[in-house]
Amino acid sequence: MSFLCQGTYLIIAASNGGNLKHSSESSVNFIDSADSVIVSDTVTGPKVKLNARAAKFAALYLKENEEALEKVRERSKLVFPMMDSILTKYELPVEIKYLAVIESELKPDALSHVGAAGPWQLMPATARLLGLKVTRKYDERKYFKKSTVAAAKYIRDLYCEFGDWLLVIAAYNGGPVPVYAAIRKSGSRNFWKLQNYLPAETRGHVKRYISTHFYFEGQGGVTTLTRTEMNKYLLKLDEFNATKATQSIAAVNHTRSIADSVSNDQAIGGKLIAER
Repeated sequence: MSFLCQGTYLIIAASNGGNLKHSSESSVNFIDSADSVIVSDTVTGPKVKLNARAAKFAALYLKENEEALEKVRERSKLVFPMMDSILTKYELPVEIKYLAVIESELKPDALSHVGAAGPWQLMPATARLLGLKVTRKYDERKYFKKSTVAAAKYIRDLYCEFGDWLLVIAAYNGGPVPVYAAIRKSGSRNFWKLQNYLPAETRGHVKRYISTHFYFEGQGGVTTLTRTEMNKYLLKLDEFNATKATQSIAAVNHTRSIADSVSNDQAIGGKLIAER
């Protein structure tokens, strides 16, 4: 990402999740997982297929939450355009808005048992550090626009801290400390290798995010990849864009060549008529 890393606000944001059910982890938790597959597409660009473990979790999660997610989809029509605009301003992938879906189902009055509130489920101390006003009578965490700005700052700083979107999502849920502990114990910064050292709620949170991303996008994306996978994806995307640019230049040159040929033919034709 190209934004400048600034001061951090690394305080736990706890999710509420509303009516979204938490799929069981027992059958998918301790199986080695292959990487996500990045498929080249010469028409629309590279596509991201979920790895086997994520796909299995997503299938069950989406089946259990189909009705709730349909309601969220309707709700999202009013708020996603605004979120996209703010996330773009902070140079974040717009797909990170799906984090708000699993945090609160996009409900402004969502409140967790530990005191996190609003669509982004920010804790009071975090919200105040991020510039929001939180009192007994007035709580800006419940305002979509203001809370999205605050969440964008927080997520930006988490990315500066970890440089990996899956770890960012884990830290957003449980705080940076458990993520660093999992990195140390596993000897890896790959979510799929360190996940079993994370609290069950946190590793499930990441998988629910991936599943929700798949529900809305029909595939994975930058924010569902490990850092290594993301770099491979971005490389393929750069190659695709370079190829398209070359093709566009070639098409323009071809059009100009045709235009010049027609113009020359017309000039020759006009000269012959004049000579008659």
